[in-house]
Amino acid sequence: MASTVIGEIAERLRRSTVLIHGGPRGQRSGAGSGVIWSESGLIVTNAHVVPGSRARVQLWDGREFEAQVTERDLLGDLAALRISELGLSSVSVADSSRLRAGELALAIGNPMGFVGALSSGVVHAVGPVRGLGPSTWVQASVRLAPGNSGGPLANAAGEVIGINCMVAGRLALAIPSNTVSGFLQTGASAAWLGASVYPTWIPAAGKKFFGLVILEVQEGSPAATASLLPGDILLGAEDQRFADIADLCGLLEGSGARPVRLEFLRGDYNHVRKVTVLLGRARQSAQAA
Repeated sequence: MASTVIGEIAERLRRSTVLIHGGPRGQRSGAGSGVIWSESGLIVTNAHVVPGSRARVQLWDGREFEAQVTERDLLGDLAALRISELGLSSVSVADSSRLRAGELALAIGNPMGFVGALSSGVVHAVGPVRGLGPSTWVQASVRLAPGNSGGPLANAAGEVIGINCMVAGRLALAIPSNTVSGFLQTGASAAWLGASVYPTWIPAAGKKFFGLVILEVQEGSPAATASLLPGDILLGAEDQRFADIADLCGLLEGSGARPVRLEFLRGDYNHVRKVTVLLGRARQSAQAA
């Protein structure tokens, strides 16, 4: 593909990519990226980019808007925002189930303060990643850095195939576009703890054991009510230690209010703490102030 064509595609994607500050005006916060999903003001990003109920969004032409977080799925690391503006330059969305290894992949985002930066590579695989549970990821050899989170991963036609999320090894991981579309149609999954987590291996007595580091806790969630905090490391339930993130997903499955006893670490690796989390509580609206 000629470089001029790639440049044209990248320019179109830049017009549909926004810079997001995860707090209201006047509040210092980190920056990430987002994708204009519809011309009526719907924007998609990662949940970890917008920890609160409001954010500031800057469009490609420099205009800024206050955005309301309308839906958040911490487990799936997705969030939907709304701004009061019509006629926006929205993306075209591809069917991620049709992706194949070897296809061209283009990432647009705002890494390290460089607005609208382009990175290119190829799709290596589409499927689960070891240690990250059963979730499907678009795995591509594009370079991501802090600030790329929430931005688009697109194919050679400029259609969005995923939302960039993290780096595992040397590959970028993006949430597939079909997963994003499902989130926008049905909202967050029924399995709700209200905490985003990341898998890690913890050294202890010359060995390593698996844990899930809590990155953030949603206000009013079961995790918040149980006084779990960012930095805590979930080890498992009393009767079963976690071996991967799929074990947490399995624990959260089911309906109806029920208490679950979790074991976790806080501060050091020597003292295992226990807490009871009441699952099955109704979600609070993300529109709450």
